[in-house]
Amino acid sequence: MKMKLKPIVEMLRNLNVDELTEVMMILTGSKLETVIDDPIKSFKELILKRKATSLGDRPYCPHCQSHRVVKNGHKDGRQRFICKDCKHTYTWTNNTILYGMKISYDTLLIYCDCMMHKMTIRQCATCCRISKSSSFDWRHKILDALQNMHNEVVLNGIIESDETYFGLSFKGCKNPDILTRLPHKRGGSNHVRGISDELVCVPCSVNLNGLSIGRITNLGRPTIDELSGFIKGRIEEGSFFVTDSLNSYDQIAEDNNLTHIKIESGKHKNGMFNIQKINSYHSELKRMINDLFKGVATKYLNNYVVYHNFVNIAKESVIEKTKILKEFVCSTICNSRGYKVNLRDAIPV
Repeated sequence: MKMKLKPIVEMLRNLNVDELTEVMMILTGSKLETVIDDPIKSFKELILKRKATSLGDRPYCPHCQSHRVVKNGHKDGRQRFICKDCKHTYTWTNNTILYGMKISYDTLLIYCDCMMHKMTIRQCATCCRISKSSSFDWRHKILDALQNMHNEVVLNGIIESDETYFGLSFKGCKNPDILTRLPHKRGGSNHVRGISDELVCVPCSVNLNGLSIGRITNLGRPTIDELSGFIKGRIEEGSFFVTDSLNSYDQIAEDNNLTHIKIESGKHKNGMFNIQKINSYHSELKRMINDLFKGVATKYLNNYVVYHNFVNIAKESVIEKTKILKEFVCSTICNSRGYKVNLRDAIPV
């Protein structure tokens, strides 16, 4: 098999970015957006949509948010600005994921296309002709920016809520001192049966309009305070709150002025209400993480929950979501840095 693939790999290495994009379109069986003619101009327009000053041709100061800024020459072909109030200088990319990234803007757009088609880190690296480590850093910088969109989501209507569990994973960890359990040899089950501190709890909520939220709250079974902290401010008052028979949800529904619909243990529905959508949500999430990406480290799990919410659950078409992703992550305020990605806490709770 390797001998058959070798000439194909050699041919791919000789293709340029546009040709690789066309190959990716054929292999995925779907249409990707083409790279725009003037990516730098497009990027500046995105920044000005969110951070324009009264003059309209320059972004406000990222350090003090002052609008009293003037142009201050060029460096490496990039326009610089200086703030009259705090005296700091900056460029278009300050406080965006492009700050400090030694890539072209159009290559980042291709990488967004790859992510929308749920390509692995290695596949993204091959398509964009970058290293695996760069591909890894780019993925998490984009997902860190996408967290800003996730934090603004407020659910309404009929909301189904439940929690799911993932085994603790220290995938890629080189420091044995931070391990909270004995290492697994080539996978395997947990050392303790049932729900224990070796499992990460991820409460999730989804409504019928394709909006969803989810994040890690604790290890083992969640307390009422942990579930309440997850729900508070994320669901509109008066919404229908459909859950299983966990008693904690009774108090949470009362505190947040929600109409609680409980599905009793052993039952599949309560009248017209059920929790099939949230069960499907969990199944798709685990399929993506465990089967497609072969497991992810616990410290990156929140990012992959957001990735799942956007790619798999949101109801817009792939083309619409690709456009939203490109415009949002490239212009939203995000100070994520590649060299800090793997320095995160092993258990983010």
